[in-house]
Amino acid sequence: MAKSKFNVITHGLSGLVGDLLVFRQKANKTIVANRPRPTSKPVKAISLENRARFTRASAYASGVMNDPVLKAEYQLEAKIGQSAFNVAFTDYQKSPEFYENMDLASYTGTIGDEIAVSVIDDFRVESVGVEIKKPDGSTLEQGAAVQADNQLDWVYTVTAVNTELPGSRIIFTATDLPGNKTLLEKLLV
Repeated sequence: MAKSKFNVITHGLSGLVGDLLVFRQKANKTIVANRPRPTSKPVKAISLENRARFTRASAYASGVMNDPVLKAEYQLEAKIGQSAFNVAFTDYQKSPEFYENMDLASYTGTIGDEIAVSVIDDFRVESVGVEIKKPDGSTLEQGAAVQADNQLDWVYTVTAVNTELPGSRIIFTATDLPGNKTLLEKLLV
């Protein structure tokens, strides 16, 4: 790729030149590329799904731009050459992730036990829900975990006695700002 510094002719240039070249500006740099050509390939189902996800991500990012407070938060996370729109667009497409190395040994089925889970997201985890199910599948309790001071762990304080600990399941639901949800289910043995 050729680089030109302080070129008076191309500085700030953008758009189509002839039928061959496209000039773009990104991060105070002029980028020259071949003119994009439309494709005539048939559209596959996965492409339609990707287009729909792209459209939803774009709509979410546009909504963020209309909220000055949220726009400022996203702009703080932006790297050089990125906008708040770019960060919001990417955030929409990535769901929160759980760390699998959690220790459930501290859960003994008594009131006041604390269950901690670690969750990360590319921008922010908005909430973590916890549901404890008995071995027969009925819900013993459910509620919201509270974010710990380290900003990584979420802690849920148990409010009901569980006498049937082996075979019980704990279901964690992490939600990020755009509403993406990730589930993690752990079986107690």
